[in-house]
Amino acid sequence: MIEINETFPEFSLNAVMDDGSLASVNHTDIQNEWSVIYFYPKDFTFICPTEIADMDKLLPEANVLGISGDNEYCKQAWKQSNELIQDISHPLGADCGLKLATACGVVDENEGVCLRATFIVDPKGVIQHVSVNALDTGRNVDEILRTLQALKAGGLTACSWKPGEDLL
Repeated sequence: MIEINETFPEFSLNAVMDDGSLASVNHTDIQNEWSVIYFYPKDFTFICPTEIADMDKLLPEANVLGISGDNEYCKQAWKQSNELIQDISHPLGADCGLKLATACGVVDENEGVCLRATFIVDPKGVIQHVSVNALDTGRNVDEILRTLQALKAGGLTACSWKPGEDLL
């Protein structure tokens, strides 16, 4: 698996944008800003939309991109039909063939899908945080946000540090 202090791989993916249109997203879209790139197993599932909807909480702090192996047309149909994700404000990328997920080392080979992996990437494109959950376990977006804010604070942050608290 790709690790902390490594550069996030270059990529170009077809995606469904926040307005439901189709477009391309690539690694240059996340340069020079903090970004959260997360992988999820499949469209039209039960846990995934709960996570995807919650990921919008991160937008004031970072670019956000969700990725699975399903194609952009599947994502577009899912976004139109699922109430939880209809109004999300970040793109969903189509990693058809799981090339990016494979480069990141976050593919469940037995199931042939992406694991629930989250990468926080700094403005230089360097990975500062990685977490991976089993397929049946949803993420806690509030903790991802706290971790992002702690990384952006630029100093030593204690366990459970929150914005506004002193650095160590």
